[in-house]
Amino acid sequence: MSVSSAGSGAAPCRFAHYFVICGIDTETGLEPDQLAALYQWLEADRQSRDPDTTATGENFEQSPLKRTFKSKVLARYPENVEWNPFDQDAVNMLCLPKGLSFRTQADQRDPQFHSFIITKEDGSRTYGFVHTFYEEVTSPQICSAMQTLYQMHNAEHASANPPSSSSSSSSSSMDSLASSLDEADTPTSSSSSSSSRGAGGYDASRDTLYVSKALCLITPMPFMHACRRFLSQLHRAVTAATAPPLPLESYVHNILYEVPLPALGRSLKFHGVYEPIVCQRPGPGELPLADFPLADAFSLLGVENLVQVFTCTLLEMQILLYSQDYQRLMTVAEGITTLLFPFQWQHVYVPILPASLLHFLDAPVPYLMGLQSKEGTDRSKLELPQEANLCFVDIDNHFIELPEDFPQFPNKSEFMQELSEVLLSFGIPANTGAPPRTRSSPGSTPSTPGRERKALRQLEDDGRNGNLAGEELAVLELLQGNATLERLQALTKRTGVTVARVDALRAGIKGQVTEGQGGRTAAEDEELRNAKLNVQLREVFASRFTTMFADYEAFVIQSAPDLESWLTNREQMHNFDKASFLSDQPEPYLPFLSHFIETQMFATFIDNKIMSQWEEKEPLLRVFDARIDKARLYNVRAPSLRSSCYQRCSILKESAQAIEQRLMKIDHTAIHPHLLDMKIGQGKYEQGFFPKLQADVLNTGPANNKWSHRTATAQRRKDRHRQQTEHLTLDNDLKEKYMQEARSLGKNLRQPKLSDLSPAVIAQTNWKFVEGLLKECRMKTKRMLVEKMGREAVELGHGEANITGLEENTLIASLCDLLERIWSHGLQVKQGKSALWSHLLHYQARLEKLQADSPVPHVPERRKSDCSIAMPCLRVSLIQDMRHIQSMSEIKTDVGRARAWIRLSLEKKLLSQHLKQLLSRQALTKKLYKRYAFLRCEEEKEQFLFHLLSLNAVDYFCFTSVFTTIMIPYRVVIIPIKNLSNAMTTSNPWVCVSGELGDSGIMQIPKNVLEMTFDCQNLGKLTTVQLGHDNAGLLAKWLVDCVMVRNEITGHTYRFPCGRWLGKGVDDGSLERVLIGELVPSGEEDSGRGSRTPPPQHSPSQTRRISITSLSGRGHKPTSAQIQEAIGEAVNNIIKHFHKPEKERGSLTVLLCGENSLVSALEQFFHHGFKSARLFQKTVFVWDFVEKAVAYMESADQMGDLQETADPLGMTCQSLCHYVNAINSTPRNIGKDGKFQLLVCLGARDRLLPQWLPLLAECPVILRMYEDTALLRDRTTANALIGVLETLHDFPITLEASLVKGINL
Repeated sequence: MSVSSAGSGAAPCRFAHYFVICGIDTETGLEPDQLAALYQWLEADRQSRDPDTTATGENFEQSPLKRTFKSKVLARYPENVEWNPFDQDAVNMLCLPKGLSFRTQADQRDPQFHSFIITKEDGSRTYGFVHTFYEEVTSPQICSAMQTLYQMHNAEHASANPPSSSSSSSSSSMDSLASSLDEADTPTSSSSSSSSRGAGGYDASRDTLYVSKALCLITPMPFMHACRRFLSQLHRAVTAATAPPLPLESYVHNILYEVPLPALGRSLKFHGVYEPIVCQRPGPGELPLADFPLADAFSLLGVENLVQVFTCTLLEMQILLYSQDYQRLMTVAEGITTLLFPFQWQHVYVPILPASLLHFLDAPVPYLMGLQSKEGTDRSKLELPQEANLCFVDIDNHFIELPEDFPQFPNKSEFMQELSEVLLSFGIPANTGAPPRTRSSPGSTPSTPGRERKALRQLEDDGRNGNLAGEELAVLELLQGNATLERLQALTKRTGVTVARVDALRAGIKGQVTEGQGGRTAAEDEELRNAKLNVQLREVFASRFTTMFADYEAFVIQSAPDLESWLTNREQMHNFDKASFLSDQPEPYLPFLSHFIETQMFATFIDNKIMSQWEEKEPLLRVFDARIDKARLYNVRAPSLRSSCYQRCSILKESAQAIEQRLMKIDHTAIHPHLLDMKIGQGKYEQGFFPKLQADVLNTGPANNKWSHRTATAQRRKDRHRQQTEHLTLDNDLKEKYMQEARSLGKNLRQPKLSDLSPAVIAQTNWKFVEGLLKECRMKTKRMLVEKMGREAVELGHGEANITGLEENTLIASLCDLLERIWSHGLQVKQGKSALWSHLLHYQARLEKLQADSPVPHVPERRKSDCSIAMPCLRVSLIQDMRHIQSMSEIKTDVGRARAWIRLSLEKKLLSQHLKQLLSRQALTKKLYKRYAFLRCEEEKEQFLFHLLSLNAVDYFCFTSVFTTIMIPYRVVIIPIKNLSNAMTTSNPWVCVSGELGDSGIMQIPKNVLEMTFDCQNLGKLTTVQLGHDNAGLLAKWLVDCVMVRNEITGHTYRFPCGRWLGKGVDDGSLERVLIGELVPSGEEDSGRGSRTPPPQHSPSQTRRISITSLSGRGHKPTSAQIQEAIGEAVNNIIKHFHKPEKERGSLTVLLCGENSLVSALEQFFHHGFKSARLFQKTVFVWDFVEKAVAYMESADQMGDLQETADPLGMTCQSLCHYVNAINSTPRNIGKDGKFQLLVCLGARDRLLPQWLPLLAECPVILRMYEDTALLRDRTTANALIGVLETLHDFPITLEASLVKGINL
């Protein structure tokens, strides 16, 4: 609710701003509705027919009584109000959204009530309340015009082929919308041929013609019940048999000028024509005013459906409400936006969308709109421009359709339980509505139409729903003052026949004059009950937010020194520490919260919080902050605020009591209506006709009205004071500009104007959409880059990490949503739920047709130039990527396929390139899109592709990490060292590839083949490759440089450096090695892919192991300081790994066994001063030293030398011997360096390394095998190393299966 709208000028003074009458203008006669004509013109343009052939509004197909005719604002009082200028077009359109409708005496002519809302450019709102009734047409010109139209219609009908249906159907999306909007409240849903009305339809000599007329009150605040009662009493005064006590001018003048707005926290009583009317306004600490009955919204949708629609609204999806009844559309829309407290809907909000504005459904922005359905039309006939992100709410059939990938509201089941209990306490059954359907399920009609229709009847007959059922008014008038009927009714009661229906009629619509309990009428009781239920339901919702955002202030970033600098730099600033906030929340809340804190309504809420340092707090924020402070006071910051336990609302009783007290004890009574100084004989009473009111007495208020004068001057003083303080720093216009820009940041479109709708204006609106989409794309890509770069910078040792996997996923999901909206903008004809996938399929079909017509000659695959064996190039192909997605049986819907394709393209760094290629076929784009569509604005399209290109600067795994169960083809290439012999081996080699999600199992490599492909369930990011052979044949030695493995779908290539021999009697005798992988920066071989980060610097692949063993005698030897630093760095990296959020950790194996890892640092330590190279003898390895030390310990143990030592030492010796023997007895041939690596890994995992080190350092074997200067023999260094290794004890180190395979401990 925008309370602020009541805060300008003298607006707080008056209850109502305007009284308006809309209807037929007898001067101009019958005019076809121009807006309907414009709409048909747009339609013709859409279907590329010639717009000029469309008859402007004259639709001879339709029976004249069913056509729309232009209504006019016949009168408005006063002419204008300075603080709320009158918008004639909008008011006329919303008072009679379907234009004028005609009836004869044979039709139902019950009065209808509905409300509407006009949202101004600045976001402030004005409410309209409309009572529509049918009045007899007395103008002979109009009756004869209608007669003529009928004759033309019948002639047209006779000339056309008679048997065919009268309405031509078209498969076009917008046509079906139009037909669903033609006319909803006719009793017959049969086609509108003249036969439905007897032979002649309308005959002036025989039939009485009636036309709709609307009485409307326009108010600054939504006092729905009060306005409704006032208008219905006014209408009753016109239809009653006797004239009202005073002329109608007195009552209108009274409500316009003499009834004030109730003050905050006060109630007000004023007088209608027959009965007093009471309304009340919440106090400053209470939830803002909301008078639309939430009970109706819950009854119409059911608790679960309403909570789901509420969640969609919070996540700023597109929400389309669909109902025959305007008042229902308003009730649900206002109900849902009311429940958002303390947040406010920031996007397009049109609860009643007039037929002429249907092109707004094309808007590529979040919206909340209401569409009137036609009786008998089925949801399946309704083709909407875009459905990928749409929540469709069929109010009359009580069911909803939800978007895919939809996070649930936290603690949803307990939340629904609490709401149901509140409803039950007021006697409302907490029905659940039809179960929500997601997009993927077919839009079937409700299973039992009979039952549905019955439920509908009951709901329509329910007085609270804004529908006066059947003959209710007639029945009541009959009952009124009829003694015989009264006696009959009393008799039926005594005989036990219930007449509750009549009582309800009387209570609900009339408000019995007999006093209810406590001297209130039954209508007042009903109103009090509604008000109490409303506030209790709203409190349950508000308390969820108070719990979820109890700590939000701690995460608001207040970085600007003053308002001016904040407003100028608003876009560049981070206002809320999202990552820290999320890390503080309970796990089950995260899917919802991570999406919600990305919304515009949350951003605006935080902006308001920051601006409250410099200016007055926004009212909703003030109430919310007060509640958080109160909760904190009671809980003293108890941990319960942060747990995921459900906390029930504790203030239901007191919130209802406040309202009850106000309504029981009236604070203020307005002046009674009184005779005005009017010309005699003008307001003559004529039953059934609303008189022409005297404008001179209604256009000006009383001069001596104390309260209006007082409030106005106080307001002016306040305004002056605020202006002075506000504008000390900035001049007025500049300030206003900044404020508007800051507030509208990210709002792609201000509220649509409901008035001037020339094609030029529509073009202008679409231009706004295009600009908005481009701005949103810029913001989203920048946000994704900043977050991602932030994390990569951390890995390089700068700054702090501030993105979680969850948040990254949310950002990518919102990018998918943005692309869907861009592709839906300006579509010619909608095909399928996903506009992007539909475009891709068109492209695929065209290309395949072209290829079939002219086959492409086969080009041999290009090889990398550096050596003859290398990974063949992966062809960049948009179609190939589509085929990968199409072959994934896990994805069942078009929306899902489009999202998967976007994720895959993003991971391959081809998104911008693919979309550029897709849009390069201009003929196709022209065929699919209208001229104003985003994709046909050349300059914006180029900028958009450029923004997407910037995402190539970072690495995403958004496809691999999400689709974890799909089968993926992998290619393995083994690169031997060429300049040495034995590149080929005679033995039988094998390979096993492992990743974060599993391994491929051992696969034999065909002999003398260095490249193979295999299919396997997604392995995730690859971590290790085990490579080995069976040592068969003469040339059973193999010198391998590295192994390359590529995921053939995503194109990610991993390099597993080896640089060692595999063979008995050579190197360390290993027949199998575990190689640790590194991702090769994408596209090193093809530069056509735009920006990317430079590849990280890596040392040549062979050096890692060889430098330690065979090269240790000559060349580079690390100094003792360098070795100690390397160990510290390796341990540090492992500790950092565990401090990252779990989803972001990457591979621990790399930190344990890769380059610069713990194993390599400890190898350097053990090699320092090691006598490895012997003259004329084979090389000695560190593992030889470990084995000798263990042999010594075992022999000492047998001789009893170790018996005397302290018990723990004995245990440590045993554990070391046990582990070394287990490693030696493994069936795997992993070689001596492999065994040492395994010992270090197992020791780190089981927290034994620091205990083993002293044993090795003090073992006598060390004297033979190490020089005196060796680090291992230096007591101080060894103790320092033990201290460093002990820091790993706090972390649970788990080893990959590929490392510990075959070890039996």
